[in-house]
Amino acid sequence: MTVPPTRAWTLERNDRRLHFASGPAATMFAETGAFRVRPHRHPAWKIVLALGGGVEVGYGGNRSTAAVGVIVPPQLAHTCTVSSAYVALFLDPWELALGTDPTRLNETATRRLLAALDHPGPSADLEAARAELATLAGAGAPLDSRVAHAVREITRPGSTTTIGAVAAQVGLSQSRLRTLVRDWVGIPLPRLRLWAMLRTAMTELPAESAAAAAAFAGFADQAHLTRTARTLAGRTPSEIFRPGVRAASFPPLQPVDGQSGGLRGW
Repeated sequence: MTVPPTRAWTLERNDRRLHFASGPAATMFAETGAFRVRPHRHPAWKIVLALGGGVEVGYGGNRSTAAVGVIVPPQLAHTCTVSSAYVALFLDPWELALGTDPTRLNETATRRLLAALDHPGPSADLEAARAELATLAGAGAPLDSRVAHAVREITRPGSTTTIGAVAAQVGLSQSRLRTLVRDWVGIPLPRLRLWAMLRTAMTELPAESAAAAAAFAGFADQAHLTRTARTLAGRTPSEIFRPGVRAASFPPLQPVDGQSGGLRGW
C-alpha cells in the first residue's frame, strides 16, 4: 500500500517528544521515551530501533526476541517493549523477503538504518531507510500488476471503492482477486484498507479531535478508530496523545540532499 505524502508532525511537552511521518516509502513513529504495547497484529513490516536501550518482542505464547533492533513480520501477534527512546518504521507487507518470525538487528545494522533515516522528524528520509532495509533484509518480489492496482485502489485515502468494483477493473472475479491478493500479499484487502485508514487518521490526530480524525479517515465513528488502533497498533489514540502535548505541523516530506548521517537534534 502506498500512501501519498501528507504531512509530518511533532508533538512536544517537557518530558516527551513524538514524531510521525508518512510517505510512499514508509511510515515512521518515533518517541523520546520507553514504551510497551499490548498484543496486536499489524499488516505491515515493523522495524523498531532502540536509541540507547533495547527492544524485546514477545510472541508465540512464551517466545521472545531481544536486540538493539528488531524486525517484526506482518500479521504476527506480538507484544513490544523498548527500554529507551526509539524509532519505529512500517513498510508494506511485500517490501521485504524475510520469514515469519522476528529478525534481530545488531548494532551495525541498526546504525546503518538510523544513518539512512538521517533524522526522526519532519525531514526523515523514509525512502533511504526503505532502500537500506531492502539491502539488509532482502527486497520482496514486485507485485502482480492486477494485485498492485487492487491494493492501490482499496487503500487510496478516502476510497470507498468496493472489492467487486476493483475486481471488475482488472477483469477478475472477486474470489479470484482475493486469492491473488492472498498469494502475493498475504493480507486480506479489507485489513489493508483498515491499516491505510489508521495511517490517515494518525496524520490528522494532532490537529483534530479523535472523532473528526476518525470521520476524515473513513471510520464509522471514534469507537471504530479506537478498536482498530488497539488491534493493529496495540495502543489507542488516547494512549498516544496524552493531555498536555503541544502539536507542531509540518509540510509534506521532501528528499533531504547533501546531509550527513546521524540523528542530529534528537
